[in-house]
Amino acid sequence: MSEIASKTSINLAQEDQVVGPWKEAWRSFRKNKSALVGTAIVIFFVLLAILGPFIAPQGINDQNLSQRLLPPSSEFWFGTDDLGRDIFSRILHGARISLTVGFFAVVISAAAGSFLGIIAGYYGKWIDTIISRIFDIMLAFPSILLAIAVVSILGPSLRNALIAIAIINIPNFGRLIRSRVLSIKEEEYIHAAKAIGMKNARILWRHILPNSMTPVIVQGTLAIATAIIEAAALGFLGLGAEAPQPEWGKMLADARIFLLNAPWAMIFPGLAIMLTVVGFNLMGDGLRDALDPKMKS
Repeated sequence: MSEIASKTSINLAQEDQVVGPWKEAWRSFRKNKSALVGTAIVIFFVLLAILGPFIAPQGINDQNLSQRLLPPSSEFWFGTDDLGRDIFSRILHGARISLTVGFFAVVISAAAGSFLGIIAGYYGKWIDTIISRIFDIMLAFPSILLAIAVVSILGPSLRNALIAIAIINIPNFGRLIRSRVLSIKEEEYIHAAKAIGMKNARILWRHILPNSMTPVIVQGTLAIATAIIEAAALGFLGLGAEAPQPEWGKMLADARIFLLNAPWAMIFPGLAIMLTVVGFNLMGDGLRDALDPKMKS
C-alpha cells in the first residue's frame, strides 16, 4: 500500500508539473522583475490615458497669460506653458493621443506586415522575391526619414503621422513573419494537411497564422515604444499633431525656446515619453524571454 501511495503521489506531482505553453510563459514572465516593472508602468499610463480627461485639474486649452511659464506649485503641479496652460493636464490628455497613435499604428503595420510575410514565406518563388525586395527598399531608408517623406506627401496631421508610422513598420513585421513561415511550412503537420487535400487558405488560417503569432506579439510590444518615439519626433518637427492638441512631441517643440527660462515645460513631457517607452521596452523584453524557447535555459 505504501508503494502504491508513493507512486500515486509521484504521478500527481508530475501532473502538476505539466503545464501548457501559455501558463509556462506566464510563470516565466512573473519571475522577471524588470518585466513586471515595465508592465506596471504601461498599465499606469494606460490608466492615465483612460482617466486623464476626468482627473485633469484644468482644461487643456484654458489660457491665462498672467500665469504663463509658472514653475511647478501646489496649484500647477508641472507648471504652466507659454500660454498659461496647465502642463500636468495637457500631459494627461497627451497620454491618450500618444498611446492611441502607437497602438493603432502597430496594429495596422502588424496586420499588413503579417499578411505580406505569410504570403511571401508560404508561396515563395516570384511572389517572395517581389515582396522581399519591397521590404529591402523600405528598410534601406532611415525610418524617420521615410516617415517624414510619407507625411510630406499626405500632409501634416496626426492621422497622417499614424499612417506614416504604420507604413514604415510594415517591413519589420513582414520579414519576421516570413522567416517564421519558412520554417513552419516544412513541419510534418503541414505536409500532412496538404496530403489530405486541405486548401492553402485553410492551412494558412488554421495552422500557419496561429503558430506565427508569438514573435508578432513580442515585436508588437516593442514596436509600440518605437511608434511613440516616432510620433513624438514627427510632432516635434511640426509634421504630426497640430495645435492646440497636447501631443507630447508637439509640447516639446513648443517649449524648446523656453528651455533656459522654463525648463519644466520640456522636462515633464520628455519624462512622459521616456517612461512610456521604457515601460513598453521592459515589458517587451520580458515577453520575448517568456515566449521564445531559445531564451529559456
